[in-house]
Amino acid sequence: MAKDRITSEQLRAARALLRWEQRDLARESGVSHPTIARLELQPGPLAAWARTADKLQAALEKAGVEFVPEEGEKGEGVRFRGRKGGRPDYQGTS
Repeated sequence: MAKDRITSEQLRAARALLRWEQRDLARESGVSHPTIARLELQPGPLAAWARTADKLQAALEKAGVEFVPEEGEKGEGVRFRGRKGGRPDYQGTS
């Protein structure tokens, strides 16, 4: 089953939940900082190779983010997964 492509808005929102800078995501995903900056500027689904999008999504999911697909009139989004009631045990990288 193919995953829906995440959007640049979800990418930025996921980083914000984790309080990650683009450089933090670059380090954790193995995707270059300039590539992340470029992808975040373009609205809508990530304009990236599938492998690049998968690396970004995997790094954010490993850190505790869940990507929520669009459902009916509710738009796509992000949230913490894991513990009931919120944020997983996460230590910032700063």
